[in-house]
Amino acid sequence: MTANLLDFDLEGLAAFCGTLGEKRFRATQLFRWIHQKGATDFDQMTDLAKSLREKLKVSAHLQALPILTQHESKDGTIKWLFDVGHGDAVEAVFIPEDDRGTLCVSSQAGCAVGCRFCSTGHQGFSRNLTTGEILAQLWFAEHFLRKHLKTSERVISNVVMMGMGEPLQNYSALVPALKAMLDDHGYGLSRRRVTVSTSGVVPMMDRLGQDCPVALAVSLHAPNDALRDNLVPLNKKYPLSELLDACNRYLEHAPRDFITFEYCMLDGVNDQPEHAQQLLQLVRRHAGRGVSCKLNLIPFNPFPASGLVRSPQHQVQAFAKILIDAGIVTTVRKTRGDDIDAACGQLAGDVKDRTRVGERIAQQRTVMLKQVPADARAAKET
Repeated sequence: MTANLLDFDLEGLAAFCGTLGEKRFRATQLFRWIHQKGATDFDQMTDLAKSLREKLKVSAHLQALPILTQHESKDGTIKWLFDVGHGDAVEAVFIPEDDRGTLCVSSQAGCAVGCRFCSTGHQGFSRNLTTGEILAQLWFAEHFLRKHLKTSERVISNVVMMGMGEPLQNYSALVPALKAMLDDHGYGLSRRRVTVSTSGVVPMMDRLGQDCPVALAVSLHAPNDALRDNLVPLNKKYPLSELLDACNRYLEHAPRDFITFEYCMLDGVNDQPEHAQQLLQLVRRHAGRGVSCKLNLIPFNPFPASGLVRSPQHQVQAFAKILIDAGIVTTVRKTRGDDIDAACGQLAGDVKDRTRVGERIAQQRTVMLKQVPADARAAKET
């Protein structure tokens, strides 16, 4: 069985090349061809020795993810549905802005955390993605967008691990993917521009701070344990006091001097003035020193199974004002891609849950591929 080269960070690729009797600098050349140039054919890699190219043809491959659908929003957001096999599909979203291009990447097929306000969790959980499946989303998107936008310059400047799944519950695959994103021979992204979002897997937050500190976003969504237990079930295992302690430990290693707390605004549930006051007390007085943070208020994107309603805009603004007046940096996330179900909390993909088997993916394979542009179909065939 041949190795998928997308499964390796540079250190892993160097070790693989070592098994072929090749020196480390060959791994660096190969890494550049894969990630910087998007090459899929070993014969394209003209500065590699012919003998190495022949070895690679029999021992390695580049496994792109087949694309089932591609949808583009009126605001320029693009969402892809990738087939990861065995009836599962995951989604990734590109969000263009004037000063950046952000790719939202999935780490699992489904999610086991089950947050009430997230449609991914309502799909259930199937499996963790491999490093290659995580990186393949970035690899495809970057090189597709260069062709699409007719540029040789890097398009994706930011990556957020905020797609389907809880990244820190897939730690062994996540970290090599992050290292490839950060590597100057790969995508060369700044640690400040790669963000891992977590619902609060405390032990893995500590490990990430040691192994590969990048920007951290914590899905908070409630100012007290009773409410958070209901909205984010993981809170029952790692309550707020433990979570905020872990945030302070992470800040000792983080590339930014604050943690981003994400807070989904739910009408009549967590959006009242008393909730804002509790939130202030939580982040300012925790353990006698508080937590250096930024609050990101997220408009809820409704789906039928949730039974929840988006907070009205005036309520969101009133909530934000309480925080801002108290000196907490607070932003209200602009909803992007909601017309193609690509906004926060809307990524559901197609997942074969342990107890529920979806059937839509088979239909999409036979029907939806017709909608994919030629460049995307070409990636499927590599």
